[in-house]
Amino acid sequence: MDDTLPPTTADMSLAQLAGAIAEPARARMLCSLLDGHARTATELAALAEVGASTASAHLARLREDGLLSMLAQGKHRYYRLASAEVGQALEALLVVAGVPRQPFSPSTPDRLRHARTCYDHMAGTVAVTLHDQLHAHGWLQDAGGDYRVTAAGAAGMAALGIDVQQLQRQRRRFACPCLDWSERRAHLGGALGAAILQLALRQGWAERELDSRALRITQTGERRLLAAFGTP
Repeated sequence: MDDTLPPTTADMSLAQLAGAIAEPARARMLCSLLDGHARTATELAALAEVGASTASAHLARLREDGLLSMLAQGKHRYYRLASAEVGQALEALLVVAGVPRQPFSPSTPDRLRHARTCYDHMAGTVAVTLHDQLHAHGWLQDAGGDYRVTAAGAAGMAALGIDVQQLQRQRRRFACPCLDWSERRAHLGGALGAAILQLALRQGWAERELDSRALRITQTGERRLLAAFGTP
């Protein structure tokens, strides 16, 4: 919060946020999102034990107060905490309340959850891990909703046979976050994500399963895939 605000304005803003959190159904929705996984309005309504219309009103209030953000992907709308600061504030309140957070329990079949295709790029646990690793090792950086490849990333990609400049000339998004259906966190989409999937297939790190979006990735293949991207 801006510390230049007059005290009365700061107090009113704090009271408004406290009011948004104080409603039990809204508090349950917020706490369920602390694990970093996005959820749909239907899922949040079930967690909060309220009807669809009531959930919609609660979600609108939380968005208006800057506590939630919404991402539309296909026909679905996913909700997540608006910022790391919101998560930190909720964590602190949970410590005071003495209540542990609930873990995320996906219902996706294990075969699809581990690795699968999402359009023309890779999704699932392996893809989310790779996405996070590319950021952690400084190969990818956020750039206004999309990603850009750093100099180190471009050099690393080139060594693997991926021409970053050629991909950037394609008439599609180059590199972007794509919300993972099972993990509810981002994996890498766009032309770069498609190129990485094709590389994994060529190298034998991954194999397509017949009549399914599932990808077969052995433990050895997974290690080699992750080692190829960003390992110091």
